[in-house]
Amino acid sequence: MNAARRRKQRLFRWTVLVVLGVFFLLPLYAMLEFTTRAPDGRTAEVWKTLLDWRQIQEDYPDLSAGVVYSLEQAALTALLMLVLLVPTMVWVRLRLPWLRRPLEFLCLLPLTIPAIVLVVGLAPVYAWVTYFVGGSSLTLTFAYVVLVLPFAYRALDAGLSAIDVKTLSEAARSLGAGWGTVLWRVVLPNIRSAVLSAAFLSVALVLGEFTIASLLNRENLQVAINLLGKSSATISVAVSLVSLVLAFVLLFALSFVGRRRRSKEAS
Repeated sequence: MNAARRRKQRLFRWTVLVVLGVFFLLPLYAMLEFTTRAPDGRTAEVWKTLLDWRQIQEDYPDLSAGVVYSLEQAALTALLMLVLLVPTMVWVRLRLPWLRRPLEFLCLLPLTIPAIVLVVGLAPVYAWVTYFVGGSSLTLTFAYVVLVLPFAYRALDAGLSAIDVKTLSEAARSLGAGWGTVLWRVVLPNIRSAVLSAAFLSVALVLGEFTIASLLNRENLQVAINLLGKSSATISVAVSLVSLVLAFVLLFALSFVGRRRRSKEAS
């Protein structure tokens, strides 16, 4: 009876896996097929172009600028998010536990607000940002930090919940460690997987963001792909495919980090 039930469960899991695999991989295959089309058969010219960064800079300057801006925005967003969120969450857990629920509410709030509404609220703020800081596309980092808060908070909260922050910090403080040492050498090594998860999620989200950048007239990879689609569809689809694969790789790395963490906890 149990053996028959296990076979049914295994069959169900494989069926779901195959259906989801076809659902995700078929559009990617269609994109790859489109980028290799040629009047006399197949060609890899599009992919050769993408591998030549100098040619991209010469032929598609908007695309190269978008790629650079997106990478810089992703790095700055992940860094600023960690600098703001990790010390705040640790301090709330140690000194202000009554603020934990309000902090969670504030961090999860952007998840319930549509991007277009966020832009309407951010537009007046960015008028002042442009006045004081300038109109660089890197200023999108401020908006992206707000955008990634729900996902980063969940990842960091899971990491902090898995350790006894109070006991660890009190032990370190009793040995003469300052708060900076407690955070850098005691707490962070114990939530390394959560920090990496939050950073991966932030990078994946920023690399795929389009609405805020487009409506605020800033540059990033998705805006460049959208503009490129009006002049060179094959290059646009190829870059979209690369960005999708990169997002899948980041999510796979995220699941790998989580699996390693669970294995260590089990051992």
